[in-house]
Amino acid sequence: MLWFKTVITAVQFLSALGVIGLVLVQHGKGADMGAAFGSGSSGSLFGASGSANFLSRVTAVLAVLFFVCTLGLTYLGSYRPKESAGLLGSAATMPVTSGAAASGALAASPAAASVPGQDVPK
Repeated sequence: MLWFKTVITAVQFLSALGVIGLVLVQHGKGADMGAAFGSGSSGSLFGASGSANFLSRVTAVLAVLFFVCTLGLTYLGSYRPKESAGLLGSAATMPVTSGAAASGALAASPAAASVPGQDVPK
């Protein structure tokens, strides 16, 4: 289970870096940050509007992947395995005895040891 958490964490980290990078490269409405990295030309591989659509779609896919990884890590973090049933099929339980009942100082009978609050120091 630990290796699975590690893989999901790595995918989440890489998708976060991808989203950050793609958002910085995209051609904005006011700030032409994308043109500074060379994606502002109309003669590019995807065309004038094709690169914007492609980058937007890849950003959306990476954002969805990031959120799915986040939900998966949340689920795995809250997962608690069930107690083992043991060899005989029933959960092994230890009898509850208080410290005073074990020493025999305060407990006169076994019923007195099971009364709540008897082992609390006063």
